[in-house]
Amino acid sequence: MRINLLTRSACVNDRMTVFATNSPPMAPCVFRAQGLCKVYGEGPATVHALRGVDLCIVPGEFVVLLGASGSGKSTLLNILGGLDSATSGTAQWTHQGRTHELTGASDAELTRYRREHVGFVFQFYNLIPSLTARENVALVTDLALDPMTPEAALALVGLADRMDHFAAQLSGGEQQRVAIARAIAKRPQVLLCDEPTGALDCATGIVVLQAIEKVNRELGTTTVVITHNAPIADMADRVMRMADGRIVDIHANAHKVAASTLHW
Repeated sequence: MRINLLTRSACVNDRMTVFATNSPPMAPCVFRAQGLCKVYGEGPATVHALRGVDLCIVPGEFVVLLGASGSGKSTLLNILGGLDSATSGTAQWTHQGRTHELTGASDAELTRYRREHVGFVFQFYNLIPSLTARENVALVTDLALDPMTPEAALALVGLADRMDHFAAQLSGGEQQRVAIARAIAKRPQVLLCDEPTGALDCATGIVVLQAIEKVNRELGTTTVVITHNAPIADMADRVMRMADGRIVDIHANAHKVAASTLHW
């Protein structure tokens, strides 16, 4: 089902407000953003990274944010993940029936939010080369409130037989799956993935996407993947396409495809 979006200029600091023609999802939002704007720099160097973004992402959903480089995807993900702050607008997250503000939260509150509720996967794996796969995951489990064991997290992403290998002994795809295991070992409420296949070839990228798909399906983790790679959108519940700092189109996939069937 495709949602056609109507837009009109709010003309306040170059902000564009986006209105959907139908109602938002009926389930409570894990994330809700309204009028979210992000501006970098001043004067001639001003960059409007986000221009009045509205969204709702519901529990257990697999969402792909699709768009070209510079469309605002990473900025939006970083604000939802508590890594960056908005210039204006609101962003909220809801956990166990309680709604919390991300915009305006203190550094201490955002640190706790990231530590306890969010798993991050980035394009580059950020593994510590002097540690084994098991030890890289244990860095997170030692800090979490109710973690999986490193062994269980690595087994979930298909690395049960590679736990005691160092990063240099692992392929790029295996290193990315260690990064996924590290992200999900603390049992996060949400998994936020920034171009997780960007440094990988197609075949290896599909293996990584299968691991993310499995986490979403088996653990019910709300998952947001940002990518410029259009075929990846076919595995999502919903696709939000971004351009020029705005969400310009939202559509639901009537028939999700398995990551194993993708090709680019």
